[in-house]
Amino acid sequence: MMGRRDRLLVFGGLMLAGLMSSLDATVLGTALPAIVGDLGGRDGLAWVSTAYVLATSVTVPLSGRLGDLFGRKPVFLAGLLGFLAGSAACGAAPSMGWLIAFRAVQGAAAGCLMSSMFALSGELFEPRERARYQGYSAAIFAVSAIAGPLIGGFLTDHASWRWVFYVNLPLGAVALATTLLFLRLPRPERRPRIDYLGIGLLGAAVTCFTLFTSWAGTRHGWDSPVILGLGAGAVVLFAVWVFAERRAAEPVIPPELFRDRSFSVACVVAAVGGATGFGLATYLPMFFQVVGGVGATESGLLLLPMMIGLLAASMGAGRHIARTGRYHRLPAASMLISALGVALLATMDVHTGLVTAGLFMAILGFGAGLSQQVVVLIAQNAAPRRDLGAASSGVFATRMLGTAAGMAVFGGIVSNRFAEEVASRVPDGRVPPFEDAVRPEVLGTLPAPVRDGVAEAFARAFSDLFLAGLPLLAAGAAAAVLLRNVPLKPRE
Repeated sequence: MMGRRDRLLVFGGLMLAGLMSSLDATVLGTALPAIVGDLGGRDGLAWVSTAYVLATSVTVPLSGRLGDLFGRKPVFLAGLLGFLAGSAACGAAPSMGWLIAFRAVQGAAAGCLMSSMFALSGELFEPRERARYQGYSAAIFAVSAIAGPLIGGFLTDHASWRWVFYVNLPLGAVALATTLLFLRLPRPERRPRIDYLGIGLLGAAVTCFTLFTSWAGTRHGWDSPVILGLGAGAVVLFAVWVFAERRAAEPVIPPELFRDRSFSVACVVAAVGGATGFGLATYLPMFFQVVGGVGATESGLLLLPMMIGLLAASMGAGRHIARTGRYHRLPAASMLISALGVALLATMDVHTGLVTAGLFMAILGFGAGLSQQVVVLIAQNAAPRRDLGAASSGVFATRMLGTAAGMAVFGGIVSNRFAEEVASRVPDGRVPPFEDAVRPEVLGTLPAPVRDGVAEAFARAFSDLFLAGLPLLAAGAAAAVLLRNVPLKPRE
């Protein structure tokens, strides 16, 4: 049995590993121009990020189940070693093609780290105590969203873009040492029976879905054969996977989990929270750049009120559960407060001040934070210990897929509404396409009347974009009301 000191040391290592994996999803944005200048290969630039996100999306739902079958420590260590190897290889990449390949390796390992972090927290702490520590882990994702672009820019300017990857090595060494020295868990008693068919089907379905959400409306039109094919492929593969899992001896995500009301509600709330708390928030920096005229770095910093609200709510929710053992009202409160924040953000226009915008974002962040880690706790509480990893990674993967779907759908809404609005506000068709019109370097070259028309058009499109999130939050609130306060199970 591990003592409290050892458990805290291991949790610190988990936090470091989670920070590395989440930072590497955001840190490259400001380093990409330097990478292209050094390696060339501008045509493959988008794949530097897409490869990481795609590989992470595939391995998150799979690695949780592997932890159930082979032990959480071996899976976490494999993910950590793979991430460090991928980071070192990315830093030494001689060409854009190799960098993309190594980013895929790094992303696959990051998926193992993310899912293992939540499952291992379930092993380390009793449920009430776990709620508090999982609230702390919310800081990882909040910090990475803000700090990633800043760290990437600083390292690129003062060292080299390669240090964006090399900086992971000392942090990973600390996480590796704490895990090897202090993490002691019993080995699974059952003999592993790997569901190869389920793994293949789920991996293919997630791949199609991730590419669909990444490319729709950007690289390809919504009605293009590529996007229609990816969308249809994702639907068919998910359907076949569900059928196959009902017959598998050791399914990737046991179907009986979805028959538990608590787990199903947790997945719904996670998906809605991902789409609205993170999918919609993606367009806030764009609003400040286009409507407010601020730079890219400043627009990222303006998200700080939202991150503070998310942190305060996550940590407050964890303390509340640790003190009372009750959690069932938090997801519904999350959906309702998020709806208030979204409705207020929909009122913003070219005259909205930064203080007002910051208050609205703080409300949205607070609403998102009330459920961010709570849904993981609910899913873990609904599952037997042998399925703890599958439950944890399942709800986490649902949030990732919800975020990706939200970004794709909301991106289509804002670009279409912008095209309609700008046509009536900018004369003579003198405005560039949406993808160029929202870039600060392009906006700065436009004549003042055209720039003002673009700002007004985007503000109107932005308002409609956020209003489109309200029905989704209403559905999430309706599902959350069904949640019962099932007593938290003691750690076995």
